[in-house]
Amino acid sequence: MKKTRICEILNIEYPIIQGGMLWLADAKLAAAVSNSGALGTVSPLAGMERHGDASKNLRLQIAKARELTDKPFAVNIPLDLPQSGILVDIILKEQAGIVVTSAGNPAHYTELLRQNGVTVIHVVSSIKQAQMAESCTVNAIIVEGVEAAGHIGFDELPLFSLLPQVVDAVNIPVIAAGGIVDARGLVASFSLGAEGVQLGTRFVAVTESIAHPQYKQAIIGANDTDTVITCRKLLPTRSLKTEFSRKLLDLEESGASASDIRDFLGYRRARKAQLEGALTEGEVYCGASAGLIKDIIPAAAVVQHLVEGYEEIIESLR
Repeated sequence: MKKTRICEILNIEYPIIQGGMLWLADAKLAAAVSNSGALGTVSPLAGMERHGDASKNLRLQIAKARELTDKPFAVNIPLDLPQSGILVDIILKEQAGIVVTSAGNPAHYTELLRQNGVTVIHVVSSIKQAQMAESCTVNAIIVEGVEAAGHIGFDELPLFSLLPQVVDAVNIPVIAAGGIVDARGLVASFSLGAEGVQLGTRFVAVTESIAHPQYKQAIIGANDTDTVITCRKLLPTRSLKTEFSRKLLDLEESGASASDIRDFLGYRRARKAQLEGALTEGEVYCGASAGLIKDIIPAAAVVQHLVEGYEEIIESLR
């Protein structure tokens, strides 16, 4: 496969990154991805009990990941988490080498992390955000389109419209994310200037994922129209269409305030759906690419299919 600046910066064989899914990106999944030559990612909340301690859990995930792989892996830090500063401090103390930040201003911690030898990647959803992240000296950016699962940008820009514009606007390496499942999305992203890709939903439906079996089955049973965007008054979010998302849409269409919607969402309802399988009681994050996912396979097989498929497509184009 094509070697890019992302491979050099992250010291990985393939420019493929596993998304830092908040409740699901645990050490076992991250290690499986990293051991395959790509970059696994751990999250501070992955697998944590409903009222657990994110700081303790992050230390646990980093330690477990180091037991399971000697390859690089990243730590996901959503900057809108109230304890984000504490989590950054843990990263420094644990000497984690790569951090992916999102959902906030990269100016807060990038300089501190970079001064301590940490590679920083920031998630963006517009040209303005990309240029700001570059000015904060992040090493690379992840450009996330509206097709992505979970929280998406307010402008809801499609990846393949946004991606080449961002590539033209910055000089640092760009990673594409949102709706990428197979080698076709990988090749398309590269053709638009990306130097790597990030996959989230595809790595939910793998054998190593701690996602509840009902969640995995819902993904592989989904078709092209089975996801929906909700929470536009808070932060737009893409999930599977369920009874929960229908009630949420009804609430939004009735003119409910942001406060009312927040009250309906409750406390960590996404965890209840994704880890406990209560799909009617919380958000079931899922990318628009779900219709392309038809099986539950090992994480290494996902990477292998991307690599082999990429080579086959490039050869056919020749």
